[in-house]
Amino acid sequence: MTRRVAWSALFAVAVAGALAPLPQGAVERWYSNGVYPAIQRVLTRVSNLLPFAIFDVLCLGALVATALCVYRSVRDAGWKRGTLHAGAILARSAAVLYIAFLAVWGLNYRRVPLTEKLDFDASRITTRGASQLGDRAVATLNRLYGPAHASSTPLDALASYLQDALRALGGPGSIVPGRPKQTLLGEYFHQASVAGMTDPFFLETLIAPDLLDVERPFVIAHEWAHLAGYADESEANFAAYLACRRGDAAAQYSAALMLIGYVHPSRPLNEALEIGPRIDLYAIRYRYSRTNETLRFAAREGYDKYLKANRVQRGVESYDAVLQLILGTELDADGRPRLR
Repeated sequence: MTRRVAWSALFAVAVAGALAPLPQGAVERWYSNGVYPAIQRVLTRVSNLLPFAIFDVLCLGALVATALCVYRSVRDAGWKRGTLHAGAILARSAAVLYIAFLAVWGLNYRRVPLTEKLDFDASRITTRGASQLGDRAVATLNRLYGPAHASSTPLDALASYLQDALRALGGPGSIVPGRPKQTLLGEYFHQASVAGMTDPFFLETLIAPDLLDVERPFVIAHEWAHLAGYADESEANFAAYLACRRGDAAAQYSAALMLIGYVHPSRPLNEALEIGPRIDLYAIRYRYSRTNETLRFAAREGYDKYLKANRVQRGVESYDAVLQLILGTELDADGRPRLR
């Protein structure tokens, strides 16, 4: 009876974590700016010690444990009772994993949105403003193509750019950057057109194996912004944009390359861009053409449901909202966002 009560309490906690309307201000104060930074510093320091992705071990362990659970349950109790028994065990395991997810990282989805902390005004978001932003991105790509390809951004420098951006956003700005790691999911990342991922259990940074060197600064900064507690994709993009635009040539070029995917400059890209940046865009499009359309769709739909389950109402469309943050946020003379 005691065990049943314990499992019932566990499920109740998991359901409450998923459905309870937690106050955003309290989550921001006590979790995102309180407990979470301490968790992040410890877990990322530990995961950085290992050259391989701990998330891979977790995934493989979960697959093996699931297979053994089903096999033993069916062997001992037959198909019908064994399947029910295995299902109960897996449901309990899922509840434990979900609670761990919320405690380690997932509650950051419930924090106060950046639009409520920044001097953000939706009226600043105009077609003309987006076109001008596109023209500036084109100018940056043309101007910095040579320097960006001549040298890469050192990770410690990129971390410094991001720490500065995090402080400008009103946060503590002190995170432990994750060691960019390859993963056994590399082929999946390629086929699903995934650039990177933040492990929400061990807070490590996983990067796709086929990124261009000039894509890496922005992608890594984006994943590090997730480590800083910006779970929303548009907010992580915005933090990475602020970090890279104040960085060296490779970082600025990487941010401009990201922007080209969201804005339309005043002239067609094949006319506005010089040959070098056009080659980079061609390489990115060629890589995309060699991905699996079915897997891309499944990955997009799955991630969309995951985001909406974590109260990101726009789902995967939240990636595009970075343009709204960039255009709608007032910046000071130093390019720092003004806070409310």
